[in-house]
Amino acid sequence: MSIPVLKNTYQNEVVPALTKSLGYNNAHQVPKIEKVVINSSFGAEMDKNGVEELRKDIASLAGQAPVVVKAKMSVSNFKLRQGMPVGIKVTLRGNQMWDFLLRLIAIALPNIRDFRGVPTKLDGQGNYTLGIIDHSIFPEINVERQRVNTGMDISIVTSASSDEEGTELLKLLGVPFRKHSSEQAAAA
Repeated sequence: MSIPVLKNTYQNEVVPALTKSLGYNNAHQVPKIEKVVINSSFGAEMDKNGVEELRKDIASLAGQAPVVVKAKMSVSNFKLRQGMPVGIKVTLRGNQMWDFLLRLIAIALPNIRDFRGVPTKLDGQGNYTLGIIDHSIFPEINVERQRVNTGMDISIVTSASSDEEGTELLKLLGVPFRKHSSEQAAAA
């Protein structure tokens, strides 16, 4: 089994660059990506066929079967009953994680119309969550049979201890962060 391209880039380029720039003594101190979680929720009004279609779409994106999340309690204002499906999630690790990240960074994000980069806000502990409005930006999704466009959250969990480390890791992996207006003025 071959090593995924992005994992090879991480091992051969990112680890030495982070070791040098952040002053680590050991390669094991360098932050790494631990997992990627894909989460898509939908309203209680979605029918069983829609849930099954979304489950198939997420499975084709992730390369493994997602888990259907069910409501823990009933909420009458939202027409929600306990046990109804309300979302789908899948956690990627290992080679599937690296393959999905490469498809996200190199193919899906540039497919977004008028794409200028993703926001640079991390969660304070080096993890990054990206919200995507339309999951049809991925080439695996068949747009002809698509009835409704569904959004998803993609959380990239890193072992970084700060946002600076996490941002530097993701930049070196090729995540296209949006340039701030001050950076754009300096570049011009």
